[in-house]
Amino acid sequence: MSKYPRTYHLPWSPGATSDDKISKSTNNLIGIDIVITEKIDGSNTSMVNNGVYARSHAEFTTSPWSLKVRQLHSIIGQSLPEMDYFLFGENMQGVHSIEYTKLTSPFYLFAIREKMKWSSWKEVEETAFLLDIPHVPVLFKGIVNDKTELETMIDRFMKNGSKLGNYIEGVVVRTQDGFTDDDFSKKVQKFVRKDHVQTDEHWTKNWKNAKINQTY
Repeated sequence: MSKYPRTYHLPWSPGATSDDKISKSTNNLIGIDIVITEKIDGSNTSMVNNGVYARSHAEFTTSPWSLKVRQLHSIIGQSLPEMDYFLFGENMQGVHSIEYTKLTSPFYLFAIREKMKWSSWKEVEETAFLLDIPHVPVLFKGIVNDKTELETMIDRFMKNGSKLGNYIEGVVVRTQDGFTDDDFSKKVQKFVRKDHVQTDEHWTKNWKNAKINQTY
């Protein structure tokens, strides 16, 4: 695996662009235990035992906007398994489209992949607790009975704003149980707000540090 897979948009996600993948169905998320988390506006980043990757896994990142994540890795990296174990999260050091006001960490965990299997959400929460790092905000845990109920719930979350302060980029819906690589597109889907501004190549020239109230 070279990088985090592309997440399919939910069928009614207004933020999908022409090159995004859109799911044709939500059937795999209905009538089972799911978790809905906030999709926060950062840089997709992963930690392994001996380094930190940005979106690409060609080589470890050395960017100035990943400095705080690398400093965090220097504290927790050696406690991670040495082989085929990835912590995926959002690097929040640099401000993207949304300037959050309640950040407590440069890194928010949202997924774990170990030996071709994606960990359950319970394992994600337990790992975050043991490593003393935050995971992305949880908005809902439970079962939805149909697509309409899911749409209504997501609409309410989008109106409520971000748990980290400011408006909300979107949400991610996934099964609480773990799953294999082959099932990723069925078990994880996202909703992104309309007209959300995507980071372009000019971001690296004009980026600025986010305000992070670090607790370590």
